[in-house]
Amino acid sequence: MPFIVTEPCIQCKYTDCVAVCPMDCFVAGPNFLAINPDTCIDCSVCVPECPVNAIVNAAEATEAQRPYIALNARLAKSGHWPPIRRVQPSLPDHAAWRDVAAKVHLLVLPDL
Repeated sequence: MPFIVTEPCIQCKYTDCVAVCPMDCFVAGPNFLAINPDTCIDCSVCVPECPVNAIVNAAEATEAQRPYIALNARLAKSGHWPPIRRVQPSLPDHAAWRDVAAKVHLLVLPDL
């Protein structure tokens, strides 16, 4: 199963993970990243690059993380979020959001 980006990424959007992805699987939204499950090769090199531990193997997702399996697929395939291949600055207030657990209500989604 592919890897997925989960809630800790919201409002932080660290992009260290995209620099190491050999398949360019990541797409970027205003305050979140997603992984395209069709191009992810399960290599896991992105996992240790995430400073907030937002990237997990979909097969190992907890009950709370499981909705992110479909969300990553939907966002990656929507065409509304562009691919991201290079490190970009984190969001300006990322440090304030880094340890906040409940952030899903802040996720900015495209009209799909």
